Amino acid sequence: MLVRKTLEGKLAEAKSDYVRIQGDMDKLEYVKGRVSAAEEQLIRLEKEIAEINKRLEELAD
Repeated sequence: MLVRKTLEGKLAEAKSDYVRIQGDMDKLEYVKGRVSAAEEQLIRLEKEIAEINKRLEELAD
């Protein structure tokens, strides 16, 4: 149960970071800024979110 709560907390945090970085990237694109670092962070977060979801599914089994 504690593991599930911890994973759910990490998932919420990762999703929040993703939304924030996406907004930052949108602003950078608008002012013709460099978005490659933001894109790399989004890719990393997508992988992290997928891994956490996978672990949560495994706990449900």
